Amino acid sequence: MMSFGIVALVLLAVIILIGWLLRRNKKDKKDLAKTLNQSSLNPENDKNTDKI
Repeated sequence: MMSFGIVALVLLAVIILIGWLLRRNKKDKKDLAKTLNQSSLNPENDKNTDKI
């Protein structure tokens, strides 16, 4: 009986971890899109510009 409780706790922790990682990844994608959009609007702020 005790091992079922431990397995349930570990399973719950894994599910919470996966949910947290998915939410964090979604937020990081939004931040990246915002940064890329701002750098394309303001080319002087872009650090990786090559003069041709």
